Amino acid sequence: MPDSLQVNLGQRSYPIRFGDDLSEELGSRLGALREEGRKLVIVTDETIVTAQSEVLAKIAGAAAICPVPAGETAKSAIRLGMVWDFLAAQKMDRGGVVIAFGGGVVGDLAGFAAASYLRGVDFIQVPTTLLAMVDSSVGGKTGINLGAGKNLVGAFHQPREVFVATRLLHTLPAREFAAGMAEVIKYGLLGDAKLFEQLEATPLTVDSPELAAVVRRCCVAKAEIVEADEFETAATDGRALLNLGHTFGHAIEKVAGYSVYLHGEAVAIGLVAAARLSVALGLIGAEVVGRVEVVLSAHDLPIRLREPISQEALLTAMSSDKKVRAGRLRFVVMEAIGRAVTREEIDSEVVSAVWSEVGAS
Repeated sequence: MPDSLQVNLGQRSYPIRFGDDLSEELGSRLGALREEGRKLVIVTDETIVTAQSEVLAKIAGAAAICPVPAGETAKSAIRLGMVWDFLAAQKMDRGGVVIAFGGGVVGDLAGFAAASYLRGVDFIQVPTTLLAMVDSSVGGKTGINLGAGKNLVGAFHQPREVFVATRLLHTLPAREFAAGMAEVIKYGLLGDAKLFEQLEATPLTVDSPELAAVVRRCCVAKAEIVEADEFETAATDGRALLNLGHTFGHAIEKVAGYSVYLHGEAVAIGLVAAARLSVALGLIGAEVVGRVEVVLSAHDLPIRLREPISQEALLTAMSSDKKVRAGRLRFVVMEAIGRAVTREEIDSEVVSAVWSEVGAS
């Protein structure tokens, strides 16, 4: 039996199952659902259809496969409508189950389709990227992007199960693995100093013997935060802490165009910006920024914008971020490595100075 971790959310509780190769367990689970007469649809992306063809063949059975284009641009209203139409064409009823087999984009898109089709059907997360394994597949945030900003439309819809099979990472391009490491490093910065120190001492790779343990460690951290603040309603801190680096990162993604930076690459620059903002607020010393930059660089992640981007455009993008409350943008900053807090009412000139430090014009 695979190792498992329970996310405790009352009636919405579910297990995260961990293992090297879970295709047999997943295939048995989907087979049992089919025997119950439940319609199954696997949403994946076109790259994964090729890269994980053997695993798909093992688990799919009679399930219909709905491929979407790879990349962040698939998180759109047009693509969401196409997934809805696919579910309708398969005659999925309220007993149906959507299986999200892919990275964060597939999970967000398929999860939102499941949350909204027939006002909600069950779904199962099978993350195939490091970023999805340690972060986006857990916690029930689903959604799509709008022209005005990232993840502005969505729903909280918890999966019924999550299957984390680390063998899937061996077909992941190196750039995608590195992007996932931004989220791993984030967990170290916001609440796990020992994890950060471990990554400082020895950069994590897809062949590292400790990879599975690190993935599980991040999922434990995510589960604890979600259990305490499932719908991100805490007045301070809470689930919002998971947005460390993301207020800056989402602005970079939007302004640069979603095909220029991978999500994790934008978050990496955002983590540097958040550290620099923390210095500007007098919360940490400048040496912490250096440590953050060294760890990110060691994991092949950017620490500055590759090309200058307009500060004005970035600040405008920030103003439409979903973390704005009562007209005030909430930032996540660090009081130390391993301890983060939320702050509001930060002077825009301070934020502009930080953007300049990471290469904005």
